[in-house]
Amino acid sequence: MAALTLLPYAESDLPDFAPVFRAIVDAGETYAYPTGLSDTAIQALWWEAPPGHTVIARDAGGRFLGSAKMGANRPSRGAHIGTASFMVADAARGLGVGRALLDYVIDWHRRAGFAGIQFNAVVETNTAAVRLWQSAGFAIIGTVPGAFDSRAHGRVGLHVMFLKLT
Repeated sequence: MAALTLLPYAESDLPDFAPVFRAIVDAGETYAYPTGLSDTAIQALWWEAPPGHTVIARDAGGRFLGSAKMGANRPSRGAHIGTASFMVADAARGLGVGRALLDYVIDWHRRAGFAGIQFNAVVETNTAAVRLWQSAGFAIIGTVPGAFDSRAHGRVGLHVMFLKLT
């Protein structure tokens, strides 16, 4: 994999991130976000305010590669379990960007004292992501049948995946 740098998300990253967000959402295979969102609405959905955290990945030339957002899965009595979401630019897929973002997310959650990480809605036909999460130790703890309306496959399941950190 080529060298990449992970940086905290800044508002100046939005013009690079918004087209990636739109392409992924419009493809209809991995996220249930609405299409046609403004840049402002995209930022409001993706940027995690502290104590959450959002990072972007760029290559040595500054090219935008992807992003991850992370934080508590639930407030209050559920705040000891984290969650995260990932988006990788189409041109950067297969280059290890997802793995670098995942490694960062796991480390961030450990350093922040989370007991585990729960992914609430991993589309079962997103096999590359499922394999990546499993390779890092995440287990599928349940699947909600037909919970996601895939553009290519129709109604497919959403996996709930979990990684124990403590």
